[in-house]
Amino acid sequence: MPLKPLALSLQWGRFDAAAAQRSALPRHLIRRWIRHALTTDAEITVRIVGADEGRQLNRTYRNKDYATNVLTFVYSQAPLVTADLLLCAPVIEREAQQQGKHLQAHYAHMLVHGTLHAQGWDHEGSADADAMQARETQIMQALGFADPYARQPG
Repeated sequence: MPLKPLALSLQWGRFDAAAAQRSALPRHLIRRWIRHALTTDAEITVRIVGADEGRQLNRTYRNKDYATNVLTFVYSQAPLVTADLLLCAPVIEREAQQQGKHLQAHYAHMLVHGTLHAQGWDHEGSADADAMQARETQIMQALGFADPYARQPG
């Protein structure tokens, strides 16, 4: 199946280690990971932020006073997916270390996860969660990554 067109805007917040994160996440990889999760044309902005900005946005929009790994803001789903994906670099880095994953693999997973949310997928109920996890795993494996939900050795 051919990959869908993507208009990608990539933004970087100001935070410690932003330069290191930026060098680990070239635009062409971010674009590739998102496109593999798309089923329709899309305009997506990805903003990678630090803990303060991530916490502020999670508190403002979800009433949760902590930084989370990914927030998805959906503006339209048809005929064009239009969304913002906000990724919190320190949270993703910490999770990757805790889960024994390569940083790029975890970023790829969070981008796939957020892109699926932008297209209407959710994981509120167990059946929806199972379906979303299966789709994420399928996409991640197509990208050459391991199943993101498999237990890591150790």
